[in-house]
Amino acid sequence: MTMPEWLKPGLYGVAIGAIALSIVGFSWGGWMTSGTANKAAAMLAQEETTAALVPTCLALSQADPNREARLTAIRGVADYNRSNAIMEAGWATAPGMDAPDRNLAKACEAALQLDGS
Repeated sequence: MTMPEWLKPGLYGVAIGAIALSIVGFSWGGWMTSGTANKAAAMLAQEETTAALVPTCLALSQADPNREARLTAIRGVADYNRSNAIMEAGWATAPGMDAPDRNLAKACEAALQLDGS
């Protein structure tokens, strides 16, 4: 079968246009693969769950009979180790959890405003 002479440039144009459209769509158009979308959804779900549990962490800190002593001790710890101190205090272990959650401890640290601001 012989192709008309005008068809070849048209097919090249379609192929180049499809490639260009894909590059623009994935770079600037907001397109993403299903794997990237799943990762973004999982990260958002983790962030929202942590944000929802911050009031529980604050309530646990308020109910702690040794609150002032623990806060003083946590303030005395280096900034990078404060989340560990909050986890050791038990404030980052929400009801139903077996172990403390580091993300919750970091969010609780920010909510407690331990840096004095």
